[in-house]
Amino acid sequence: MGLVSRRALIAGGLSVAALGAVGYGMWPRMDGYREEVERQRRLLAANPDLQELVRMATLAANGHNTQPWKFRLLDGQVSILPDLTRRTEVVDPDDHHLYVSLGCAAENLVIAAAATGRAAEVAIKAGDEPRIDIALTRSTAAPAPLYEAIPVRQSTRSLYDGQQISAADMALLEAAAQEEGVSVLFFTDAADRDTVADFVIAGNSAQMDDPAFVQELLDWLRFTPDRAVDMGDGLFSACSGNPVVPDWIGSRMFKTFFTKDAENQKYADHIRSSAGVAVFVGDRDDPEHWIKVGRSFERFALQATALGIRNAHINQPIEDLTIRPEFAVWIGMPNARPDLVIRFGRAPLLPMSLRRPVSEVLV
Repeated sequence: MGLVSRRALIAGGLSVAALGAVGYGMWPRMDGYREEVERQRRLLAANPDLQELVRMATLAANGHNTQPWKFRLLDGQVSILPDLTRRTEVVDPDDHHLYVSLGCAAENLVIAAAATGRAAEVAIKAGDEPRIDIALTRSTAAPAPLYEAIPVRQSTRSLYDGQQISAADMALLEAAAQEEGVSVLFFTDAADRDTVADFVIAGNSAQMDDPAFVQELLDWLRFTPDRAVDMGDGLFSACSGNPVVPDWIGSRMFKTFFTKDAENQKYADHIRSSAGVAVFVGDRDDPEHWIKVGRSFERFALQATALGIRNAHINQPIEDLTIRPEFAVWIGMPNARPDLVIRFGRAPLLPMSLRRPVSEVLV
């Protein structure tokens, strides 16, 4: 199971602090960062208020760690709305990833609510600005492994161990991802993973040739723990196994070493070290189904975490508009829009990413 035992997850003893120095010892000056991670990623106390449930929701997966969400609290209801000021216009021009992120946050909140004695009824509202309304009512608390996995779920951007996942664990992953209106396809054969790598490299090459894409990514990078703590968002270098350096050095190193060839080789190695790839596909190409995809993926990611299995996004084949149709044909769904491409396998945890204070996401 890797660094976190299944017994620890099920018994409810899981916390970031319990992981000790996992992922932090390789980087200097990380004590303050680690303390902030532990503060943000603790499990809930008994009878948490709605703001504490929002804190758990914000630990969800989201593109570039932009945290593109707002939360409205009213009379036992939590509404999750898009924060369009935090869009990534180049990589996500139609806000697809943004609404997937809202679905991930909704699923975290639903799971945390159930674990602490609240049943949740979720309604996805369409319109000019789609939102998610979650009505909460009192029920019997039901802590579960997926809830206990929320603080340690991460997108682990590293080499995996290359080992297969057991049939029993694969069945649990498939079951966790079940969502009406969403299909999930799994590719575990080496030949299929090689083909996925080819699609990823083609998409990555197109993105790397786009200066606007590269600049947008650079804008969300954080090279020092102090900067990461101050901002509370973005992609901190240590979280993807990269050096912690002063910002002025980091930006120069990025421009020097972030090359198409180097990134393509990294992605090829990452995919070939993975146990498999999961592709999530909504029945329709609209915000409602993007949100449903987010809910499906978040449960998949939490179940994987509970089993000691890591995952990471490799969305380049669906982000490039010229490659996406070819990828849809390859997965056998030529009339659909593939929503997420996720690699999975076993590997050590990396340092956790940070989140903004709850007060900054309430409206």
